[in-house]
Amino acid sequence: MPTTTPVPRQRIVVWLVWLLVLLVMWQQPRFWPVDGPSALADGPTVVLVERPGRELFPWWPRVRWRKLALAAYQRWQHAQRAAQRAAVLAQLALSGVLRLATLVDWLTRQQLHRQLGAIPVLYAVLETLQVAATINRYCPQTREVAHGTVALVLILNRLLAPRPLWQVADWYACTILARKLGVAAAKLNDDRLARTLDALAPHAREIWLAVVSQALRVYDIDLSLLFYDLTAFVTHGEYQASTLVNFGFAHNTPMNKRKLKAGLDVAADGNIPLDYGLWAGNTADKATVESNLERLCRLLQTHGWAPNQVLLLGDRATLDDKLARLYAEKQIRYLAGLQPQKQAHRDLVENMPEHEFYRHPLDRGRGKDGYWGVPAPVTFAHAGQTATHRGLVVLSGPMRSALVQTRARHFRELWPALRTVQEKANQQLVRYRSAKEILARAQTQLRQSPVGQFVTVTTTTTAGAVQLHWTVERAALCAAMQQDGRYLLVTNDRNLTPAAMLARYREKDGVEKRFTVCKHDLQVSPLYLHKDARIEAMLLVNMLALLTYSILERQLRRHGLPLTTRRLIEQLATLAVIETHCWDGSVLRRLLPLTPEQQQLVPLLAGLLPDPHCRTWVGSWPESRPSPPHALLLPG
Repeated sequence: MPTTTPVPRQRIVVWLVWLLVLLVMWQQPRFWPVDGPSALADGPTVVLVERPGRELFPWWPRVRWRKLALAAYQRWQHAQRAAQRAAVLAQLALSGVLRLATLVDWLTRQQLHRQLGAIPVLYAVLETLQVAATINRYCPQTREVAHGTVALVLILNRLLAPRPLWQVADWYACTILARKLGVAAAKLNDDRLARTLDALAPHAREIWLAVVSQALRVYDIDLSLLFYDLTAFVTHGEYQASTLVNFGFAHNTPMNKRKLKAGLDVAADGNIPLDYGLWAGNTADKATVESNLERLCRLLQTHGWAPNQVLLLGDRATLDDKLARLYAEKQIRYLAGLQPQKQAHRDLVENMPEHEFYRHPLDRGRGKDGYWGVPAPVTFAHAGQTATHRGLVVLSGPMRSALVQTRARHFRELWPALRTVQEKANQQLVRYRSAKEILARAQTQLRQSPVGQFVTVTTTTTAGAVQLHWTVERAALCAAMQQDGRYLLVTNDRNLTPAAMLARYREKDGVEKRFTVCKHDLQVSPLYLHKDARIEAMLLVNMLALLTYSILERQLRRHGLPLTTRRLIEQLATLAVIETHCWDGSVLRRLLPLTPEQQQLVPLLAGLLPDPHCRTWVGSWPESRPSPPHALLLPG
């Protein structure tokens, strides 16, 4: 392959020709006339062009040195005049004739406020987890902005200030991310964000597993105790062609709203999310357990954990006769609540004498706020096979007290409703005046009340006036109150004591706290996306944000900082960088003064995260000279 272009080759040929001419002239001494070159003046001569081209005379200069020298001299004069003006202004400012603020205003072209906040700390966690690199590996991009960078912005937005897709660019423009990532805010429009979601959807599972594997390697998370639970996310829109969004039952969600469900596996060590699954809104909770066990076993085996080394905790929706057999087949130790649907299981809970509980205290607490539990075997039968596991009938004092208070509140709400029916009974303008109509109206109020089953209504007629009467069924109420606070725990782990069973089961609120973070801090719900693929991708973004949130909170606790990630974000929210752009093109960047709490907190964050790639976000810029602890340092 030739190594030179045509123009350099032409120049080389010209130089070689001239070299050949010189050699010929040197070897032929009679080439010139006897009288020397001057003798040619009298004879015939060869007339050349006035300005021969540089092609035949390559030693001629190619640059107009005089013009370059003049330009350099003019630049020097301009700098000298600028320095003289600055010296005069400085003298005026020092003498008091000119205020320093006025001088700074003349020299400043613009000032920008860049939000810093907790971005460096969260960014360090994401870099440690290699989120952007993993996404770029599975979703390569030939465009100017990589999908990993876009996803990184979306994750940070969910953690700091959740916005709809069309408002993410406005938030991004006000933060320090624009300088850190080198991407203009105009490039992060909602179309680009949507294209990134489309690219993430086919690889959501692989991306999640790769990031979780990195988290397990770096942070050495203990997987011996895991929780599993489901939650529902409400959606807005019709979703006619969706296979995920549908009507269905879910606790604490309206029945008239479409929704989708997500199952989450969480490690008790820091409440770190390990795996998640997406389900249609009308999917029963128990129908998700089998596939979740399949995914969980593969994850455990990948990271060197045998299934029998793990204790999986679940609520009452994760256990029945079939699932108890499935846990045994997968060789997973489990601890779960059992909804007593079979008569034998109901008898264990309902027929346990009250005095028997007080003989087996588990956690005495304070008076009636204690816990008691009676061990009892629980038998499961499925597909012609039976198995007996260890059960514990628990009496919870706090739960009983809460149910009593709730029932009393429902009674206080029912009595005025019945009195309203009575007051309207004999009014002439009301629609229902007969005893039958009044009784039907009262029974409607009972059906709508949670305590209506404990109330009986009757009517009497006196002098043409219908009277409504209601009484409380004390026997039924006492029987229900006796069952308050009772529930059944079951496990196949023979090493768990009754006290340990209760203590472990009470720890399962860790997964509930993560659902709270998703719905309130990250604002996953309600969803406004109208494609299943984008819903899956956005759920991946939110789960990566939840993983970052949980890891940072775990690291804070391990380093002696009793803070949640949300509290850390709030304390660092006022951190900001002021960019001063001067007319000469120079830029000065300074961190705003720290509050006393931030001055104590920021130095402690330096050794928090094991990330060797993250440096200072402010102090490393040559234009700024913040003094410690005013530079937010990250390890490295």
